[in-house]
This record gives sequence, structure tokens and C-alpha cells, in this order.
Amino acid sequence: MERVSKEHIEIHPEIRGGKPHIAGTRIAVEDIAIMHLKMGYSTAEIASKYDLSWASVYAAMAYYFDYREEIDRRIEEDDAFVEAFKRNNPSRLQEKLRILRGE
Repeated sequence: MERVSKEHIEIHPEIRGGKPHIAGTRIAVEDIAIMHLKMGYSTAEIASKYDLSWASVYAAMAYYFDYREEIDRRIEEDDAFVEAFKRNNPSRLQEKLRILRGE
């Protein structure tokens, strides 16, 4: 049995692919961690921007730090998937823009 904050964090296989997320939303714990740690948003800014309670944002950060290695690994895997997808499926719009610019 996995312990999670019953008030703030949920894990459901049909929501965000089973990623831990803020209860009642589709906002994953990793989304909060990325916004706060990589993009520089304060926890207050995140709570305000997404109409979340401060408690839920802090619970997401606490969960992130409890499971940091696993969540960071998942973020890296997702990033690698996106990069591979971009390489294998070039943007038609970007290609048209390059042609128009004569590149």
C-alpha cells in the first residue's frame, strides 16, 4: 500500500497516466515541481495562477521531495520521448516558415 496525502495528492491510473496529481485536478506533482524549481515560479504564484490551495501546492512539493528520484526519472523519460518525437515528426509549419524565409 502506498501512502499519499489523502487531502491533497491522488494517484489514479486514468488520470495523467497514473502520475501523482493534486486531488480534483489533472495537475501532476511533477508539473508543480517543474514550475517551482525549473521555471522559478513561487508557490504562491502557482497557487494563484491555477486556483489551488497553498496546502495542495506545498503537499505536491513535499511529495516531490519524498519521491524525487522516481519523479525526476519520469520527467527525463518524458523529455526524451518528446525530443525523439520531434526528430521523427518535423513540424510542417516550421518547414513552411523556413521555405518562406529562403533557408
